[in-house]
Amino acid sequence: MLDSLEQAANAPFSPSLGEARASVHLPSAATPWRRFAAFLGPGYLVATGYMDPGNWATALAGGSQFGAALLFVAVASSLMAMVLQALSARLGIATGRDLAQVCREQMPAPVSFLLWLVAEGAIIATDLAEVIGTAIGLQLVLAIPLWMGVILTGLDVFLVLAFQRWGFRRLEAFVFALLVVIALAFVVQLTLAHPDIRAILGGLVPSSDIIGNGQMLYLALGIIGATVMPHNLFLHSGVVQTRAIGPELADKREAIRYAVIDCNIALVFAMLVNAAILILAASAFNAHGRTDVAELQDAYRLIAPLLGAPVAATLFGVALIACGLNSALTATLAGQIVMEGFLRIRLAPAARRLLTRLIAIVPAIIVTLLAGEAATGRLLIGSQVVLSAALPFAMVPLVWFTASSRIMGPLVASRTMSFSALLIAVAIIALNGKLIWDAVL
Repeated sequence: MLDSLEQAANAPFSPSLGEARASVHLPSAATPWRRFAAFLGPGYLVATGYMDPGNWATALAGGSQFGAALLFVAVASSLMAMVLQALSARLGIATGRDLAQVCREQMPAPVSFLLWLVAEGAIIATDLAEVIGTAIGLQLVLAIPLWMGVILTGLDVFLVLAFQRWGFRRLEAFVFALLVVIALAFVVQLTLAHPDIRAILGGLVPSSDIIGNGQMLYLALGIIGATVMPHNLFLHSGVVQTRAIGPELADKREAIRYAVIDCNIALVFAMLVNAAILILAASAFNAHGRTDVAELQDAYRLIAPLLGAPVAATLFGVALIACGLNSALTATLAGQIVMEGFLRIRLAPAARRLLTRLIAIVPAIIVTLLAGEAATGRLLIGSQVVLSAALPFAMVPLVWFTASSRIMGPLVASRTMSFSALLIAVAIIALNGKLIWDAVL
């Protein structure tokens, strides 16, 4: 077994995602709009990670406890994501390699191994949030016991198997369809909630309380961790290579331009959904004196009587299940890219999904059996803070690689882009340091 793993790890370079690479044809004799349409898709796979169940937990807790005060954090983290995901797409298209592969090639072996461990930990934290979030959705809508729902989430392996057969474009269409379901659900709920526009505008202004209030900082970091997700930086650098991009420099420049536009559109969509979750919590809970709503189950039970519409709770549960299904697919792709890139060990997507699901299901089952529903919200928020702490380990190499003309050639990132990304990295690292300092003292 060890010999076979060593041989796999020492295998020569091979592209990530195997048969999916360059599988989406780009029409050559077509209008710019048709060519751009062929690039649409990867951005929505990335955007899925920015509105997963862990994001719901942090946004609901933040909106319930502090009203719209953390809305600025949700918007700012989405803008940060646009910069970082643009660099991720640029790296994949310019080098023909994903972020994990470039880390393996450019870093000393011990450093590369450490980065792999952190990346795997981030994916497991993501998967834990998906397991719990999907199980809660199944419990709320179908009355399935929480522990049983946790186990049933492992069945999404069959979704991965199905999309292996149907092709990458159909996977993108499925993800987009579920995103539309999520968006429509929140449009209806916000309409019923009648949010305070002045409070929303006030929440867009940054407040020093975010730094001074330990609980607010904790939730702010959770929002950042749930929005700027480390596994998405690996994911985007790999999935942009599903397009059959030409070898010429002009082809790659066009691909980068379209990939960035695609991702920015999708992330604006994700930002609006994230903001809607927080505003809904502020309007439905905080405005009615319910500042203690931190569990998805509590939000489901309270939202209908507070808004005076039973349909609001049903929409909440359906959207939660849709989020879990979407995140399961994209986390599988990210995990495949990370494992293949760092270790050059290939696993079938279904096997990869089952492995990470088992790792996430075990603590989820233990928590739900021992502590009950009351602990699931804390576990969700905690998983997002773990993601925020893991983010610099993906972010710093990405900024370094894309600023290097030796690695990127003529497609190196501009100084303005690199400097902006560096400031984002420093800000997030500083916030994490502040959180750890407060926890220790």
